[in-house]
Amino acid sequence: MQQGGNAERQAGRRTVLKAAGASLAVAGLGTTATACGDGSGSSNGNVTLRYSWWGAEDRAERINKTIALFEKKYPKIKIKTDFQPYPDFWKKFNTQASGGNPPDVFQNAIGFLRKYDAKNVLLDLHGQVKAGNLSMDGFRAGLEKFGEVDGKLLGVPVGSNSLALVIDKPVYARAGVKPEQGWTWDDFDEAMTKIRDRAGRAGDSGMYGVMYLYDLYLRQNGKAFFTEDGLGFTEADLTRWWTKAEKGVRTGLFADPKKVAQIKPKSALSAELAGSEFTWDNFTVRYTSEGKSEYGLAPIPTTDGRKTGQYLGSLMLSASKRTQHPKEVAQFIDFMVHDPEVAKIMGYDRGVPTTQAQFDAYRPTDPVNKAIAAYEESLVESGVLEPITPHPNGADICEAAFLRIAEELGLGKRSVADAVKQFFTESKTALAG
Repeated sequence: MQQGGNAERQAGRRTVLKAAGASLAVAGLGTTATACGDGSGSSNGNVTLRYSWWGAEDRAERINKTIALFEKKYPKIKIKTDFQPYPDFWKKFNTQASGGNPPDVFQNAIGFLRKYDAKNVLLDLHGQVKAGNLSMDGFRAGLEKFGEVDGKLLGVPVGSNSLALVIDKPVYARAGVKPEQGWTWDDFDEAMTKIRDRAGRAGDSGMYGVMYLYDLYLRQNGKAFFTEDGLGFTEADLTRWWTKAEKGVRTGLFADPKKVAQIKPKSALSAELAGSEFTWDNFTVRYTSEGKSEYGLAPIPTTDGRKTGQYLGSLMLSASKRTQHPKEVAQFIDFMVHDPEVAKIMGYDRGVPTTQAQFDAYRPTDPVNKAIAAYEESLVESGVLEPITPHPNGADICEAAFLRIAEELGLGKRSVADAVKQFFTESKTALAG
């Protein structure tokens, strides 16, 4: 999260799994949308909806298969598709939204809900729920509330994920480290030292730019990265966090950021520069495809041995307020989040299915995806999950600034004091609207 969308951003920047640099737009099925971009209709009742998302060609192939199923069930609704890599998607979407021409339905993430609601772009789907065209029943772990902002339903979750610590299992075994639910940050620091001293490798890839890990740490301590209208932490808070990250690099507990930058798009974990890495649970597939070792999911360290601060993040489907076909858009979203066959096609491409029907329909057989499912089930069963903190308008710009400035800090281009000052300066501007 993203959360989920933010998860996608990190994936795209690191070329997770298949290269997300494919920039072609896949031609959709059916007729061309009208010039106003709000879908098209005809005298016989047929309509065309425009559907956009970010991702690579593998996701496009899966999504087009699900669209074929939808069009078979709803023969009078045709879907015209378009996909882009993550940064290109939002550039194009901004242009479309500014011109009053957004797609009827599109992939979205929590960092953009308030932004585009403020721009009067997003359709409140509560009306379609009341009309019976969209069901918000049957979602797992409270995810039906994930897309609600200020009493409006602005997005419907399609896949969930949560932050985890992905570990190189043989390295952790050689170091004699066994992370368990409820371990503390002191335990984590001790584990990093053991991995460095016994396995001859940095314990972790580092904490500079992992914004969502910092969010969990703040939540463990009664704060959060974002509040509804701004940042939920101080310059002193971030100074302490980045100072610890810098010390970890200097003492060899965390990987050298310069070496990490040199091996991109490969991760520090799969390149054997580090014994672990904080990331979203559904990214675990990446390490298996990139590296030569065996990887597993470990719990998030805690401040008090209990509270992890975790939540389930999610990619969502949102609708345009300008669509001429809200009923058909709602039917399309409903199909995509509830139909069991869709889950069998999509797998965990966008995270673990959010509805119980889809979760039950796709039961992975490979060890990596089975581990992802087990990890999320363990979070639900252990009761550590909490509601996600609302993101303000401008959150996406703050996130991008955090990642960029943290990288500059890690590469020695900024001091901690300068990096903290720069981040708060840029965030203040972004959050001012």
